Amino acid sequence: MESSVKNLPKIDVRAAVSLAQKYFNNLQDMIDSSIQSLRLEEVELSEDKQFWFITLGFDCVNLNNLLQVVPQYAREYKIFKINAETGEIESMKIREL
Repeated sequence: MESSVKNLPKIDVRAAVSLAQKYFNNLQDMIDSSIQSLRLEEVELSEDKQFWFITLGFDCVNLNNLLQVVPQYAREYKIFKINAETGEIESMKIREL
């Protein structure tokens, strides 16, 4: 039983999601000020249990047509790679669909 406990990440899924959200919120002013509807989309623990991959989705204003009376939004996604031992954010990438 002890060997299976060693394989568990120190950072659980809730903590990983919280870390990704805080990281995103801290950078939001540099990304885009019109971001809305931030929510959790996907969670994955790597096979070696060393990293969490957290995908957050959000809506941002589509600026293709500046003459629109009602703004239209496009859904975008970011993937966060989080060290499951330390909680350090290793990367943030655009998730392509």
